[in-house]
Amino acid sequence: MSGEENHGDKTHHNGVKKHRTSLPAPMFSRNDVSIWSILKKCIGMELSKIAMPVIFNEPLSFLQRLTEYMEHTYLIHQANTSTDSIQRMKCVAAFAVSAVASQWERTGKPFNPLLGETYELIREDLGFRWMSEQVSHHPPVSAFHAEGLNDDFLFHGSIYPKLKFWGKSVEAEPRGIITLELPKHKEAYTWTNPTCCVHNIIVGQLWIEQYGNVEVTNHKTGERCSLTFKSCGLFGKELHKVEGYILDKSKKKICAIYGKWTECLYTVDPAAFDLHKKADKKTGEEKKGSKQGNVDEEAEEMPLPEAETVQVIPGSELIWRISPRPENSAQYYAFSTFAMQLNELEEDMKENLPITDCRLRPDIRALENGDIDLASAEKKRVEEKQRVARKNRSKSNDEWKTRWFHQGTNPHNGGQDWLYSGGYWSRNYSQLPDIY
Repeated sequence: MSGEENHGDKTHHNGVKKHRTSLPAPMFSRNDVSIWSILKKCIGMELSKIAMPVIFNEPLSFLQRLTEYMEHTYLIHQANTSTDSIQRMKCVAAFAVSAVASQWERTGKPFNPLLGETYELIREDLGFRWMSEQVSHHPPVSAFHAEGLNDDFLFHGSIYPKLKFWGKSVEAEPRGIITLELPKHKEAYTWTNPTCCVHNIIVGQLWIEQYGNVEVTNHKTGERCSLTFKSCGLFGKELHKVEGYILDKSKKKICAIYGKWTECLYTVDPAAFDLHKKADKKTGEEKKGSKQGNVDEEAEEMPLPEAETVQVIPGSELIWRISPRPENSAQYYAFSTFAMQLNELEEDMKENLPITDCRLRPDIRALENGDIDLASAEKKRVEEKQRVARKNRSKSNDEWKTRWFHQGTNPHNGGQDWLYSGGYWSRNYSQLPDIY
C-alpha cells in the first residue's frame, strides 16, 4: 500500500462490515424560517462569506459531501478490466456523471470545512480508501486523494466552489481539476464538474439543476468525451439531460452518450443518435406551436419530469444506473444509503482518527442528533475559534501550513493543482491543529 501501513476496519463476525441505514434523528422542517430575511442583504455577494443559520445545513461537511464521488467506484473497476480504450472512456465518463448524481434533491447546504479539517473513508467492500483536507479558507479549497485498495487506481483533485446568489437561485461553479489515473493502462483522465444551481431559495419548492460542458480527456490516447449537461429550458423538456460524444484524437465521433445525471446513461452509435435527435426536434417543434408558454414570476417552477424519463434509442448499451435511494431518504436530507454512512463514528475508529476528522466536529454531530440549538451554538463557536486563530497567525507572521497536500502543477494537463504529499495512512498525527 504505497509503503504506508494499512489499518483496516474491524468487521463483524461474518466478515462484512455493517453500516447504519438511517441517521440518529430526522431533519427539521425548514418551512418556518424565512431565508429571505437573511439573503436580501447578499444579492450578488459571494456566499462563502455569509453566515447561514444551521437549519439550512445538512449534517455533513463539504469534505464528506465530496466523498460521494466514490459511490459508484465500480465504474472505475470496470474501466480497469476493459482492454479497449473506448470502453474505458465510457466507464470513466459514466463515473464523472455519477459523481454529481447524489446532488439530486439535496437542498441542504453542507457545512463549510474549517481550515485544516480532514476526512477519511475506507470502504473495503467498494475497494478504495479516501482522504481529504481543507487546504485553504479564503478562497475555500478542498483537496482529496483516493486510491484503489489493490493499487489499481488513483483519483484526486481539488474543488473550489464559486457560489453566487442571483435573487431566486444560488449557483455553484466548481473550479478545480479532477484526475483519474489507471496505472495498469498507464492512462490519466482529467475533467471539471458542471455548474450546479439551486432554484427557489426564497419561495416555492427548492429544486436543483446542473448545466455546462464537461470534457473528459484521456491524456495517453488523445480520446475525449465531450458532454453537455442541459439546462432545463422553458418547458422543462431538457431537465437533468446529459448528452455528448466520445471522439478519437482526430475528433471523429466514435459513439454518442446520453441519459440523465439523476438516473442513467446509455451509449449508442453516433448516426443513430443524430437521427433520433432530428426526429425529436421535429416533434418538439410541432408541440411548441400548439402551446403558449407563460413565465411564472413568483417561483421558478420546477418542471415536472416526463413519465418515460429517458427515451432509449434502439441499439443502445446501458453504462450506468443510479442506485435507488432508501425509503427513508426524504426524512434524512434526501441522503443516499452511501451518504447516511459518511458521518458514522464507531468506537474502534476513535483511536485511529486524527483530531481534525469531520466525524469529530461538534456542530455537525449535534445537527445529526437533532439538537438544533447546540448545533447553532457550536457552529458559531468553531467559526469564531477559526477567526481568532487566523488573527493570531497574522500577528506573528505565521504561515498556515497544509499537512497532507501541497500546491503544484497537475502532471497531465499542466493546470494549478493540489497534490497529495503522502504519509496520511501511516497514522502519525502529532502536531495537528486543534480546530474544534
